Parts: sequence; C-alpha cells; structure tokens
Amino acid sequence: MNVTISPSAISGTLVAPASKSSMQRACALALLADGETVLYNPGKSNDDLAALEIIKNLGAQIHQTNEGSLLIKSSRASHSGGGGGIHCGESGLGIRMFAPIAALSADEMVVSGSGSLLVRPMHFFDEIFPRLGISIQSNNGHLPIKIKGPLQPADITMDGSLSSQFLTGLLIAFGRAVTKPVTITVNNLKSKPYIDLTLQMMKQFGYDVANNNYENFVVAPKPLDPKMVHYTVEGDWSGAAFLLVAGAIAGGITITGLAVFSTQADKAILKALVDCGANISIEEKQIVINHPLGNTGKAFHFDATDCPDLFPPLVALAAYCEGVSVIEGVDRLLHKESNRALTLQEEFKKMGVNISLQNNLMMIEGNSGIHGATVHSRHDHRIAMACAIAALKANGETVIEEAQAVNKSYPGFFEDLKLLHAAVSLQ
Repeated sequence: MNVTISPSAISGTLVAPASKSSMQRACALALLADGETVLYNPGKSNDDLAALEIIKNLGAQIHQTNEGSLLIKSSRASHSGGGGGIHCGESGLGIRMFAPIAALSADEMVVSGSGSLLVRPMHFFDEIFPRLGISIQSNNGHLPIKIKGPLQPADITMDGSLSSQFLTGLLIAFGRAVTKPVTITVNNLKSKPYIDLTLQMMKQFGYDVANNNYENFVVAPKPLDPKMVHYTVEGDWSGAAFLLVAGAIAGGITITGLAVFSTQADKAILKALVDCGANISIEEKQIVINHPLGNTGKAFHFDATDCPDLFPPLVALAAYCEGVSVIEGVDRLLHKESNRALTLQEEFKKMGVNISLQNNLMMIEGNSGIHGATVHSRHDHRIAMACAIAALKANGETVIEEAQAVNKSYPGFFEDLKLLHAAVSLQ
C-alpha cells in the first residue's frame, strides 16, 4: 500500500490507541493466571493479534464479549503445550517474552517468527536456557528455535544491555514456576521503564517481585489465587507520540486515553515537546497541543537510551526546530524492524533533512527546507509514521511506499490522521 500525504493543517480530538506493550504482557499474564481474566480496551495491532494466537496455542480460551472486551480462561493445568510450536509474527517483545513462558511446558516445540524477526539476534536463549534446564536448538542464534522444558527456575546472572524484553519473559515465567525465592541478577539493564511496566502488571496479577535498584530481582512463589482479574489495557504512549508531534508540527490537537502516571517509557515524549517550546497542556485525562510550533521550535537534546522507540517521532519533531537537535542512544536502534539509525538518515534525506551519526549520537539539522518526496517504510512501522507526520508541513506531496507497515503497532494510524483533517490518500 502506498500512502500520499499533502501539506495539511490538523485539528481535533483522538483517543490514543491501545498499548501493545501493555496488551502483550496482559496476554502472557492472563495465560498463566489461576482463573479468568477480563481485558478491557484490547489492542488490535498485528503484534497484539500474534500474542492472542500464541496464548491460544498454549492453552488459553479466548472469548470476545458484546462490550468489546476479551474474556480469557486459563488454569494451572492448561499450559501443557504449544501444539507443536508458537509463531510470534514480527514481534520482538513476543519472541523474547513468550519463549521462556512456552518453555514452562515439558513438550518440545518450535518458536518461530517472520519478517525482520528472522534476522534479529536470539543468542540470549542459547546462553540462558541450558542454565534453566531447557534444551534448545537455534539457527546460529536466530529463529526458528526448538525448545524443550520444563523451565527450572534458578539464581542466574544475565546481560540486560541488548533488550529488557528478555528479562520481562524470565520474570513472568519464573513468577509462574518458582517454589522458593529465586534471584535474577542483571548487568547493564536498558529500558528500565519497561521493566517498571512489567512489575506493575505482575503485581496486579498477584505476583511478588522485589526490585533491588534494577541490579537484581527476587521472584517469590505466587499463591494459588483463582479469582477473576480485571485489567484495562493502557493507551499507547508510543503511538500517541506520533500524534502529539503531528500536533506540534501541523496544528492544535487533543489526545485522550493516556495515563499521565503510566510507567511506559515513551511518556518521555512530553519532555521533548516541552524542551522544544511546544505549547502543550498536560492534564489528567488529556494532552492538548494548543497550536503548532511554526518558526518558534527550539533545538533540543534528548537521551533516548531507555525509550529508543521515540527516535522516529523525535526526528520528525527535530526537523521543524531551529538549529541542531541531538538524540542519545543510537546503539539501541541496530536490532529493530530496520537499522533505524541508518533508515531514518536515508529516508529523511530524501525530504531534505540532514542527519549525522557520531558514536552514540544522532544530530538532526532542523528547518533546512523540508520538501515532499517518495520515501519507503523499509517495512518498519515507526519509519512509516515518522515520514507521515513530517510530511504534514513539507513543501509538496509525500508518497510513503509499503505504508501498511503501520499495521504492526497502529493499524488505524492513517485513518486517525484523516480524522484530524490531514490530506491522506491510500492506494
């Protein structure tokens, strides 16, 4: 699918999409619950649908209610196998979280994925799983992998520098399996806010995990608790970041459905918007961009080490700020759906934006004459959305090729832009 975006002034109110970070964790926790779980505001992205299919294969029963929520039935006896395997689509969180959960079973199964997930490194499983009693055969550290449990929790030390998602998977799997307290020690943990989200949600599902300064985590046994859990999937700060930046670039908008006190890492977009001079009102139930930056945007310095998914919207924002903006944390971009540092540099260059990379820094030259161009998503949902919002005030039309990549996290993105009165044409 190609999408054409013409320069537009946007306005209106939107509800933030459901958070796939919250939704996928909720699916995992519902699978391992002792009773039934009701998920309100369930996500509909490709990653969310993959998570639902995984837990179904691992024994959960899923029913949609008339109100649009999901009733998930599970029990301690229902996680006995994966029907030969589980498929994680293109979800990095899905593969890293569900692999150790699937290994709770004694059945042999194949864990697979598709697209960019096939080239993302999975050496972590080769290193950690044998220490937990799990046999594993991998494709030289890549998917697919064949595993056979059951996982046997033990005190371990792991590297947290590549992704916190591996730790999320171990914490949830350990929480389900431990019979006595077990400690996971972590070196160089990145994306700590995502671990805060994991721990917050585990607590709501009845787990007891002690966080000792993000250096070690003590997982205690969970008592049998068959009561129903009601969980509302949070609004997504990752997707909302693009909408808020769109408002800062092209018009005043209001975004509802976001938890201001959320632990989601990408809530940090608010700091960048404030730092660049956006006229923003942060309220308990809504975030309001009162009017666009125009020519008043100021270059900013932002550390995205713990929130690397913000790089794409931050680049679009920086393109409309006077001076050179600097974003730290480039080393977190190598193993995404694309090598996002190079992809952002190459695609935004087509629109007249100069981006330079130096060690762990990305520098964006703002207000350099942004023009419409034909760009490519590189099959990366966040690249497609970043180019789209940058196009709103470019000189001329922008065509985004393979724009269906947005379905991975935000399938309604272009329709939502239309609701904000953006000139969007889908072909």
